[in-house]
Amino acid sequence: MDGRTLGRREFLIGATAGAGLLLHRVPAVGAQSTRARVRSVALIPRRLLFAEPARTWARISPDGRRLAFLAPVNEVLNLWVGPIGDVAKARPITRVTDRNISSFYTWLHDNRHVVFFREQGGDENWQAFRVDLQTGDILALTPGPGVRAYVQQTSRHFPGEILLAHNHKDARFFELYRVDVATGGSTLVQANDRFRSFVTDRQFRVRLGAAQTDDGGVDYFQRDAGGEWKPFTQIDMTDALSTRPLGFSDDGGTLYWLDTHGRDKAAVVAQDMVTGSRRVMREDAKADFTDVAHEPIDRRPIAAMSAFTRRRWQLIDPAYADDYARLARASKGDLLGTDASADNRHWIAYIERDAASGRFFHYDRRAKTVRYLFALRPALEDAPLVPMEPVVVRARDGLELVCYLSRPRATPNAAPVPTVLVVHGGPWGRDGWGLSSTHQWLANRGYAVLSVNFRGSTGFGKTFLNAANREWGGRMHDDLIDAVDWAIAQKIADPRRIAIYGASYGGYAALAGVTFTPEKFACAVDIFGISNLSTMMATVPPYWKPVQTMWKARMGDYTTDAGQRFLQERSPLSYVERIVRPLLIAQGANDVRVKPSESDQIVEAMRQRAIPVTYIWYSDEGHGFSRVQNRRSCTAVTELFLARHLGGRAEPVGNDFKDSTIEFKAGRDLIPGLP
Repeated sequence: MDGRTLGRREFLIGATAGAGLLLHRVPAVGAQSTRARVRSVALIPRRLLFAEPARTWARISPDGRRLAFLAPVNEVLNLWVGPIGDVAKARPITRVTDRNISSFYTWLHDNRHVVFFREQGGDENWQAFRVDLQTGDILALTPGPGVRAYVQQTSRHFPGEILLAHNHKDARFFELYRVDVATGGSTLVQANDRFRSFVTDRQFRVRLGAAQTDDGGVDYFQRDAGGEWKPFTQIDMTDALSTRPLGFSDDGGTLYWLDTHGRDKAAVVAQDMVTGSRRVMREDAKADFTDVAHEPIDRRPIAAMSAFTRRRWQLIDPAYADDYARLARASKGDLLGTDASADNRHWIAYIERDAASGRFFHYDRRAKTVRYLFALRPALEDAPLVPMEPVVVRARDGLELVCYLSRPRATPNAAPVPTVLVVHGGPWGRDGWGLSSTHQWLANRGYAVLSVNFRGSTGFGKTFLNAANREWGGRMHDDLIDAVDWAIAQKIADPRRIAIYGASYGGYAALAGVTFTPEKFACAVDIFGISNLSTMMATVPPYWKPVQTMWKARMGDYTTDAGQRFLQERSPLSYVERIVRPLLIAQGANDVRVKPSESDQIVEAMRQRAIPVTYIWYSDEGHGFSRVQNRRSCTAVTELFLARHLGGRAEPVGNDFKDSTIEFKAGRDLIPGLP
């Protein structure tokens, strides 16, 4: 679960050869007219839409002289570094060949070392390495394989050191180590057998420990002068997913929070660590603040970002008004964030757009100049992209659902078209406005595309978030149906040709769509979705165990018989006999969040009932398909599946299976046009 990226796949249905069972197949009504209306629009190749970005995740060195970013080397994202004044001179400093380096790399304040992370086969056991920019030497900083690590803290006060967390001793708990990045020498700073996480300061001191409570809240503890952990503050379950510490000021005297205590929307709050008093620095009545820009030296917040339909930065320090105004004039779109040099003179800014590639800029605060650096996906510059429209749909109980709609070109707004409902993962995440490869791909093939921030999506306040408690397969699903019905009423969607498609929780929603509302959708695509809530909860990775109690309130109490019965009532596997629509399932063998057993169970149950299903499998993937070759094969299969059942266009598969590990475990013959 909680996947950040959506996936894609497909299936077909009809009379089952030799099975004696005829499923209710929805004909592709109007397929030829749909293709005719969009045939004048150039087909954007999948290889263009789903290629790795040309350059992405750019970060400036602390001295402001160099830029690091991820870019492909033989289709695998590697780490590149070059002078800020001439990005064309950047060169790769890693050359991994199996799978992408993680986006959560970091510069050290010595300006000589960069710390990056790798995992194996999608197992999410991220191992830390450093690369020496002077020598090119690469050194492992944490144990591996089979150990998960992350950056706890960097600091200008210790330019050649870093605090890393890893779970080598006990897979359930992360301990903190102070590491000399030049030598790899590591010293234990904080042992752990109880806390889910820690909050440290810029002096590398462990200040707070966070422990999940049995009712889904979070208790924070602070060490006293004698080193004993004493209660510091309690976060109630209703606030626990929208309240979190941002970190300490440089002097350690102030703790900054995103905080919903006493309010519905998360505000930026400063807490004095001596008196305990709290001061609201900025709040927004419409949406949570979800990101904060900090002054790089003293670490105080200077601006905060919220997003109802579009992202909006609001100033905390008015001295930065001119800086944000200049960035706003640099390009149409939404500012996603900035990265600053240690002296705060140089910023790297990324501005997202919806019908064109996002762009990176260099902003010199002293000279007051904004300089274009590069586009995320320049190959899409001349592609026939479409805008993404934010729309607000009212659910049946009155909640406002922020949705995003992309329509195919050359289709009059009054003419209903086949539609794909794309459901985000998490479910405690959200969809946002911007350039979506999935939206552009599907719209280019002739479909309207609708993404819905159903209740439980984050960023819309704790009332909206907590309205999803114990509503998996209930009101969360109703929200999706309400949005679809809105699209039908607006004559956007053809009610006979609507697909539901998603990954992780979105995959669960797809399975719920064909079981709880079996005739609402013409077909469904489930990418590593949950079929059985009870077995999913019993097979989570060990490092989720310290936070698992939150699911009691948010999903169902897995520790009681009554709770287990409720979870089975909300599990698509319990209603597999209701499936009468085409279903495609895709799964990674190494998924640690939604284990392959979730897909295996429902496929086997369908087989036992002679219900056809197409099941594709990747032996070298986890929760999210990292290898571009696997994404290609998956989207190629999906395209044929959707064309078969919704009537849109499809690009031939060609050589899109080349170098992919795709395996059909069931139903290859159900999808015509495969090589």
